[in-house]
Amino acid sequence: MPERTLAGRRALISGAASGIGYAVALALAERGARVVVADLRGDAAQVAADQIAASTGAEVRAVQEDAAVEDHVRHAIAETARLFGGLDILVSNAGRQHVAMIEDFPVDTFRAIVDLMLVGPFLALKHALPLMRAQGHGRILHMASINGLVGFAGKAAYNSAKHGLVGLTKVAALECAADGITVNAICPGYVDTPLVRGQLEDLARTRGVSLERVLEEVIYPLVPQRRLLDPREVAEYAAFLCSDAAAGVTGQAVVIDGGYLAQ
Repeated sequence: MPERTLAGRRALISGAASGIGYAVALALAERGARVVVADLRGDAAQVAADQIAASTGAEVRAVQEDAAVEDHVRHAIAETARLFGGLDILVSNAGRQHVAMIEDFPVDTFRAIVDLMLVGPFLALKHALPLMRAQGHGRILHMASINGLVGFAGKAAYNSAKHGLVGLTKVAALECAADGITVNAICPGYVDTPLVRGQLEDLARTRGVSLERVLEEVIYPLVPQRRLLDPREVAEYAAFLCSDAAAGVTGQAVVIDGGYLAQ
C-alpha cells in the first residue's frame, strides 16, 4: 500500500467507474483520500466505489453525474462537500470518442464531445473554485491527451476538445495561482482502457484492417516503447500531482506517452 500522503483529502473524480478514472480513484484512496466516484452510469459508479472501499479501507462514495450538464456537475460537487466537509481534489476525466473524417463527422456528435470534454471541465472549475479558494487549497487535474498537443486524422472533436482543455488549464492555473490551488492537465498517450480499445476498433474499421494490424502498423510505430500504457501508470502520475510535493507544478500539460512526443 502506498504511503498515505493524501490522508484526509476529499476528492471527486468524474468518469471514474472504469479506465483511467477508476485507476485514479483507487490510487487516491490508497493514499488516504476520501473519494467520490462520479459517472454517468450510476450503478457502475456504485460498484466501483464499493470495490475501491473494500480494497483500500478508504471512505468511498458514488454519485451519478452527466459531466456535461451543469446541474449534475453542481450536484456532484455539492454532494462531495456535504459528505466530506469540503473538496480538495477535482479530477475531470469523463470522456468519449468518435472517429470519422471531418466531412463524415456528425455535427451533433462533435458538439456532444466538446460539451463533455471541454465545457464539462469548465463547469466543474466554475463550481469547485469558490470552495477551494475559501479553503486556501486545491488540486485540479484535467485528463487531457497527447491529442491535446498534436493532431490525429479522424479525431476532429476529440482533438478540438483536448486542445481546448490544455488552454483552459493554463487560464485556470493563472487565475488561482495565489490561492493555494494548482491546475494541471495530464496528457497520456495510448492507454489500455475501454475508450482507447474503442478508438482502435474504429480505426480498424475505417482502415479495413484487423485490430492487431492497427496496433502493429498504426499505433506502435508512433510509440517508441511499442506498448499501451497501463491506467495505473497514469494514476500514479495523478496522485503525485495531487500531493503537497507538487505544490509548485501548475498550468502544465504533463505528458506520459511511452516516448510518442519525443520524436
